[in-house]
Amino acid sequence: MSASATTSQIQQMLDMQHKMNTKVHPQWFDQGFAWHRAIWVECAEMLDHYGWKWWKKQTPDTEQVMLELVDIFHFGLSMRIDGITTFEAIAQQLALELSEPQTAADFPQTLEQLASAAVAEQRFDGYAFAGCMAQIGLSFDQLYRMYVGKNTLNLFRQNHGYQTGEYIKIWHGREDNEHLMDILNRLDSQSTQFAKEVYLGLEQAYPSQA
Repeated sequence: MSASATTSQIQQMLDMQHKMNTKVHPQWFDQGFAWHRAIWVECAEMLDHYGWKWWKKQTPDTEQVMLELVDIFHFGLSMRIDGITTFEAIAQQLALELSEPQTAADFPQTLEQLASAAVAEQRFDGYAFAGCMAQIGLSFDQLYRMYVGKNTLNLFRQNHGYQTGEYIKIWHGREDNEHLMDILNRLDSQSTQFAKEVYLGLEQAYPSQA
């Protein structure tokens, strides 16, 4: 994929993220949301999906690890949007960082670099993020497809009472993230109606009553 295509898709994701954040709070710029904290908490959750406990048998849940990475990208985009720098300039910088992955000895250690930047410096380390992508096997195309899917799920959650506590996160014994992956796997991400088709799939799967 060309650098210009990557930059264009990152711009699209930045625009989607800004719209989602605005839906959550119209003046989200002024709220001082702790995006860095959201990143390191997601890192901890991701490590559980990957497996780190030496005292028990664990097999990495690669699909869930990838979903957690996509969640982190939502927060990383939010940290980069400052209301001053253009989305084009932000996208160009992020495209550069994603093209130069920095990795440690293994995935957990690279993930700790990502978490460390969030905790100690309150910043999104795109190089370490790209390193995590490389070590778990997440391509940029997959990141883009899954981001659009998860952004649509976040919108779906907001429209179904996520902030008021009415939203049902477990459907038929599985988390909504798992249902999302089923939907993404059967849809064509190249469709011009991809986001709408994902939303419709969620509507059809979501239980009508608690």
